Amino acid sequence: MDTQGIKYSRQIPVSIWALGFVSMLMDISSEMIHSLLPVFMVSVLGASALTVGLIEGVAEATALVVKVFSGTLSDYIGKRKALAVIGYGLGALAKPLFAIASSTGMVFTARFLDRVGKGIRGAPRDALVADLAPPQVRGAAYGLRQSLDTVGAFTGPLLAMGLMLLWSNDFRAVFWVAVIPGFLAVALLLVGVQEPQLQRRDRRINPIQWRELKRLSEAYWRVVAIGAIFTLARFSEAFLVLRALQGGLPVAWVPMVLVAMNLVYAASAYPLGRLSDRVSHAKLLALGLAVLIAADLVLAYGNSWHVVFSGVALWGLHMGLTQGLLATMVADTAPTDMRGTAFGFFNLLSGAAMLIASVLAGLLWDHLGASYTFIAGSVFCALGLVGIALKASPGRAHN
Repeated sequence: MDTQGIKYSRQIPVSIWALGFVSMLMDISSEMIHSLLPVFMVSVLGASALTVGLIEGVAEATALVVKVFSGTLSDYIGKRKALAVIGYGLGALAKPLFAIASSTGMVFTARFLDRVGKGIRGAPRDALVADLAPPQVRGAAYGLRQSLDTVGAFTGPLLAMGLMLLWSNDFRAVFWVAVIPGFLAVALLLVGVQEPQLQRRDRRINPIQWRELKRLSEAYWRVVAIGAIFTLARFSEAFLVLRALQGGLPVAWVPMVLVAMNLVYAASAYPLGRLSDRVSHAKLLALGLAVLIAADLVLAYGNSWHVVFSGVALWGLHMGLTQGLLATMVADTAPTDMRGTAFGFFNLLSGAAMLIASVLAGLLWDHLGASYTFIAGSVFCALGLVGIALKASPGRAHN
């Protein structure tokens, strides 16, 4: 038995465990719907692929913009939990709309509200983890929350697949079941998370003004730049699914691609988060990029779905190495009273990089072939490694 690990995990406050399970429940709810939604829109509502793309694009862009303002607002009012409750509550209330949707307009409304909810809760929740976690276990705390969140990311599609088989492809019945974990998440957040009392300023100040933004240090903006480079190198997971299809994976088993990736991600996020509290952040970032290069090369040159799944597993390991670590680095380099703003800008710029990366990946895929998409990803990784080698990461180093 890993007694040291048990002792270590006990240093993580109960409220962070609760936040992790809140994320897990909401992700189960969301992924039960999102794993089926494109097929539902096309086969049941008669939507075109362009309509599906527009709905997804507007929804995700909305979430990115809202994250900046919600994080800033949480700094301004000095309260994180209230905004998290509003965000999770809006996400839960949007879920029944998918089940009763009779047109793409209703789906758009539901998706828009759902992503607004995600935008409202994201930055305040991440800042709340930093407020709650003792500095010596902050990496583990982010790793734990991310790990539980990712458990939801693979449990949701699995439940959706099972219920579709059980109920003869009844989309609406599955969507109704998805409502349950959404509301359970809100209930757990209300009763299970206790917000710490933060030191308040004498007067409230708007964090989005030049004088306040200058308090975000050069070290913080380096972390933002690193996060953007990582995102450019890691485009949408939709391309993993397409690659598996090219490798001969039966259509019915396509959701297993994301299940496999998230299994590895969930299993690795917490132990690697613990590791980040004890070793150099720069070394872990470099290792994360090296693993992503390996994943890209396997996906570029693998010709069967068995090989593709090896690349998918490496992709998940890269996520476990880097996502909690980057969140820890944001928390470490931002002033305590500006953490919400810091996470908001970090998420906004990473999201913009994801949009650019996915468009570029799609263009390469259409005009040059799938292999060039993943080769381009490995090139971005190599540039990131050069950047880390030239200038060490600003995160805490323990060696």
